[in-house]
Amino acid sequence: MTNPLLSNWDTPFGLPPFDQISDADFAPAVDVALSQSRANIAAIAENTDRPTFDNTITALETADELLGRVLGAFYALAGADSNAAREELQRDFAPKLSAYASEVSENKALFARVETLWNQRETLDLTDEQQRVLMLTHRGFVRSGAQLSGDDATALREAKSRLSVLGTDFMQNLLADERSWFLPLGADDLAGLPDFVIATAKAAGVEKEADVPVVTLSRSLIVSFLQFSDRRDLREKAYEAWCARGANGGETDNRALAAETLKLRETRAKLLGYDNFANFKLETEMAGTPAAVNDLLMQVWAPAKAAAEADAQVLTKMLHADGFDGPLEPWDWRYYSEKRRKELHDLDEAELKPYLQLDRMIEAAFSCATRLFGLEFAPLAGPTYHPDVRMWEVTRDGVHVAVFIGDYFARGSKRSGAWCSAMRVQTRIGGDIRPHVVNVCNFAKPEEGKPALLSYDDARTLFHEFGHALHQMLSDVTYESISGTSVARDFVELPSQLYEHWLEVPEVLAEFATHADTGAPMPQDLLDRMLGAATYDMGFQTVEYVASALVDLAFHNGPAPADPMQKQAQVLEQIGMPHAIRMRHATPHFAHVFAGDGYSSGYYSYMWSEVMDADAFDAFEEVGDPFDPDTAKRLEETVLSSGGSVDAAELYIAFRGRLPGVDALLKGRGLAGST
Repeated sequence: MTNPLLSNWDTPFGLPPFDQISDADFAPAVDVALSQSRANIAAIAENTDRPTFDNTITALETADELLGRVLGAFYALAGADSNAAREELQRDFAPKLSAYASEVSENKALFARVETLWNQRETLDLTDEQQRVLMLTHRGFVRSGAQLSGDDATALREAKSRLSVLGTDFMQNLLADERSWFLPLGADDLAGLPDFVIATAKAAGVEKEADVPVVTLSRSLIVSFLQFSDRRDLREKAYEAWCARGANGGETDNRALAAETLKLRETRAKLLGYDNFANFKLETEMAGTPAAVNDLLMQVWAPAKAAAEADAQVLTKMLHADGFDGPLEPWDWRYYSEKRRKELHDLDEAELKPYLQLDRMIEAAFSCATRLFGLEFAPLAGPTYHPDVRMWEVTRDGVHVAVFIGDYFARGSKRSGAWCSAMRVQTRIGGDIRPHVVNVCNFAKPEEGKPALLSYDDARTLFHEFGHALHQMLSDVTYESISGTSVARDFVELPSQLYEHWLEVPEVLAEFATHADTGAPMPQDLLDRMLGAATYDMGFQTVEYVASALVDLAFHNGPAPADPMQKQAQVLEQIGMPHAIRMRHATPHFAHVFAGDGYSSGYYSYMWSEVMDADAFDAFEEVGDPFDPDTAKRLEETVLSSGGSVDAAELYIAFRGRLPGVDALLKGRGLAGST
């Protein structure tokens, strides 16, 4: 029987035929695809014709076409609907794929062809895009160790192979801890919980096959529980379990994996001639150096800490007024902050949430894309990897642009967080290939027959991930390696964070924030109060984020710590971390940094991009129209369509005329006056 992963996909727009694929198909398909990739690489390296851009660089761009197709389907499943078989496959694939990548980077004949083209680049009559692809390809080989030989090459290969295994193990351990823990709630344990939290807890109980409501470690559920539960003892129990992910001892403990990861990254950097991993990693980012990152973070840390400490004093008085002695604890902050928000802004989530229906927020995100970029979205039937998954065809002026896939609900088989990925990216090699873009979120799934309701933070997350999706969908380049989100890590969050601003546009909320039961639009008074509270508790949010970014930077900007937990504690003590706030991501569950290389030394990227997104939205506000067509066209032509074909700073300057300072960020977070 033909392996469906290796056959032509006779599906709408070439989507993976998930209804025909079994877990047993992946391993043989990856083996076949790897063999094909190796043959393609050998053909390029052994070509006796003189090197040209087409027979070397373009050929490299398409060498892994089958492998990319198979892995695109696999990793969509592995991240969003994992099971024991898929986790075992991940562990098996990680060293295989690392070994293949090392073979390519260590292929001396192949690198010689790339090096020849690089040395002759001024005489090759290349387009600007080709010049960029050549530079990135050459730089990628060098940074992957192509110039190493002998023991150094072997050591680098072994380090990268082990790192791939460690990243997979880290993520699977975290998923196991999140999947296994839940807190049953009896009738006496529901005090203070609004109906929507109880309904979500009941739905979670059904998934966990419990006969009572439960609290799980899904952010969308546990944060609501921490906001509303009157039971301080249960808040503490749930919060500590949330913070203990990856640090519970036994087989799923991530602390030793984190230590080994940091040591191997240091080894990798030094083999390549860098003092430490941060210097290596940041060389290709907009920030450029650890000092520049630290400077940005510390500019924000001081006002954020001052604001948080002022808030803590108020919340502590509320705690004491409730008869509890002692300091404000981390499991108290969200509870008393929610009460204070009600007092200051006459706003509570129980009143707000019925107006933020998932389906209406999806419509809102689509509507903004229609008004800004002329995109249209039509529901699409076809095979998906899970019953919760939804699909749309994206068109513009009747022409197919992309397939957009939304997977919105939390489940035990899905890793935590929210992300955007592409099962297929845009390219013009081999035809006009349009992308298949996936947004994955972890919103609380409602009871059967009930609408899914979002918090305002959830709605922002939906817009954020859709901003990433637009970056993929509007990509208009020739080469896959620079397509869509293939940009500097501290630039990739600009489109996503910028898109969040349209959720705050009053006319958008006036149209799409409608009540789940009555269909009535959000009252103007409530809309005003919600937007007025947009920067409420921003000291807390900024402190927990910046602390995580500073710890990440410290891990990599110097000798690798033998004990990361000790290093984490040292950094937090040095910056004066407030007692009642903890890092957004403590080391044992810091998946951004330890589940792969993506955000290692790079968690600061969200804030670096925020400096730009706050300034970028001002371009619309300055002309008095959040949907100004000329500004939207300029945004698409510079930032959204260009991928990595131009240096990130040049793209931003092309859109805005200059690079911004940190002032716009502080103003946007309501921290400009804090000292």
